[in-house]
Amino acid sequence: MKKRKHINTSGVRILTVIISLALCLGFTVSIKANDGGQAVGAVGYAMERAGERNVSVYVNGQRYGGRAFLSGSVTYVGIREFSMHMGVSSVSWNSERKTATVKSDSLSLSARNANLYITANGRYLWAGSGVIIRNGTMYVPLRTLAKAFGCSVSWNAADFSASVTGGGAIVSGDGFYNSESLYWLSRIIHAEASGESLLGKVAVGTVVLNRVASPEFPNSIHGVIFDKKNGVQFTPVANGAINCTPSEESVIAAKLCLDGASISDKALFFINEALAQSSWVSDNRPFLIAVGNHKFYA
Repeated sequence: MKKRKHINTSGVRILTVIISLALCLGFTVSIKANDGGQAVGAVGYAMERAGERNVSVYVNGQRYGGRAFLSGSVTYVGIREFSMHMGVSSVSWNSERKTATVKSDSLSLSARNANLYITANGRYLWAGSGVIIRNGTMYVPLRTLAKAFGCSVSWNAADFSASVTGGGAIVSGDGFYNSESLYWLSRIIHAEASGESLLGKVAVGTVVLNRVASPEFPNSIHGVIFDKKNGVQFTPVANGAINCTPSEESVIAAKLCLDGASISDKALFFINEALAQSSWVSDNRPFLIAVGNHKFYA
């Protein structure tokens, strides 16, 4: 490939097409962060600089006055402005940790710059496109923030507007997460992906929950993990690693998955080619995406 002497927009257009194709195929495009907490990576840069436009947001029929913009396929709103629009009186900021905290009688919410999730009433809500800061304002994906406030969001592509309906606060984690489901999902995630990133852990959890939803597999997390219909499905079941205590991040990944985080609703298999003793999956199933050391298949 010849080096370009002049900067043009063709690279951005190509990346935008790649992002669009990935989204159409059901893939999640994420923004990773370096140790300094800044969004990095060519895809993240393209999403930030290309295809960004203002969005009209209506909350229960009333026009939202804060800034809202579309970056890639994600609508962002300022966490302070949106929270106060929803009736919260104050939002605190920790400059050292780059964390915003929202407090009300019914909601306790926290968002940290460059994280792929926020927490709300003990729940872990996926923000796969990332929490970001622009010109001193923290922005969070609208759907993620709306979920924390117990709202739903509908999108009107014709006029680039979003309608938020509902209000209040999300049900607490104590009342939402099933203890047995969390127990086993966090353990299989840790056993299979302890060395992977948070996204890599979520990817493994995605496969388990997709199997639960598929008629081809048992209809419970425990049943999927210990399924032996066609031989042991997960190596940690055979070697006992399934019983190891999961890390904090593995528990967080399990909670994110139980709250809807997913890399693809098609992913049913994964392998680490460096460790796999069989090539059946790669030989017989459609490839979807690679995340860390794992490849995922439908």
